[in-house]
Formats: sequence, structure tokens, C-alpha cells
Amino acid sequence: MTIHRGSCLCGTVKFEIEGEFDSFFLCHCKHCQKDTGSAHAANLFSQSAELNWQAGEKAVTSYSLPDSRHSKSFCKHCGSALPNTQNEGLLVVPAGCLDTPVAIAPTAHIFTKSKAEWEDIIAAAPEFTGSPE
Repeated sequence: MTIHRGSCLCGTVKFEIEGEFDSFFLCHCKHCQKDTGSAHAANLFSQSAELNWQAGEKAVTSYSLPDSRHSKSFCKHCGSALPNTQNEGLLVVPAGCLDTPVAIAPTAHIFTKSKAEWEDIIAAAPEFTGSPE
């Protein structure tokens, strides 16, 4: 059985996920752009994996956008995105909160009609291994 470990930015919340991910979507919808502050969200999904909080579960809070299926969990101290289980038992895990490698490649880009105008030119931006001088 595969075990993935993750945490929040401040280290208060730690968790393990036991099981496999079914899909890995890069979502470009306006809701995901707003809640990540970026061009898209990168979320892993599983119908069968189990989420086990190892530390800081009381620091986890959630928000559900009214009249939508959009919800997110996050650390109330640092704001880092964290896993959540939706009503249908679907586990949603923000890929960036994992501390262990993700073996599954992204399944698809979704809601690309809402794609940020600047996203297609990202590849042309210069790259630095650290902060630019």
C-alpha cells in the first residue's frame, strides 16, 4: 500500500494518505484561480485512499463556496491548502502540500475556457534556480 505524507507551510498540520490516487487534474476555473492566487489548482483525487491526520487536525478549517461544489481545507495559522473529503467520499489533495513524490502524471487540464491570459506565455519566461539577482 502506498503512503503519501504531507504538511502545511508552518508545520502545524501533518497528515498521511494511504492508498492510490485515481486522477490528477490541473483546474483553470475562476474559483481555483481565486483560491490559489495562481493560474490553476493542481489537485489529486481518490475514491479509495484514506486520509489520516498525524498532527494539527484542530488547525484545519474549511470553506465551501455557496451554490457550488467548490470547497477547500487549509491551515488556520499559515493558510496552506490541505486535503479534504467531499460529500461523495471523494478525497481531494492539493499536490503542493505533499512532502513525498507524486508518481502519477497530470491526467488533464480542465476548465481551460477560464485559463488565465498570461498562462500560455509562461514557458517563455527566464528561469532561475533561486531568487533572481
